[in-house]
Amino acid sequence: MSEKSIVTKVLRYLKTVPGCFCWKEHGGMYGTAGIPDIIACVNGRFLAFEIKTPSGKTTKLQEATIRKILNAGGVAAVVHSVDEVKVILEKHGLL
Repeated sequence: MSEKSIVTKVLRYLKTVPGCFCWKEHGGMYGTAGIPDIIACVNGRFLAFEIKTPSGKTTKLQEATIRKILNAGGVAAVVHSVDEVKVILEKHGLL
């Protein structure tokens, strides 16, 4: 399964979660490098998901950005599936 396909499935799922506002962050010359693929706010809680295929690797910049989000009190993680997103939401009492 491609990263794009996983992103699509995660976004489709998140849009069914009550109290969730989310979007796909697009890279490129007008974006900020290292920002996770999906940004969400669920019931006032900031979440960021870096989507990877099982063989995908994060860059140093992506890892640093995830650490900054965590240090700021947000939730950030590298995920490979909708099931992993569900686990994170459950862990933080957002489901």
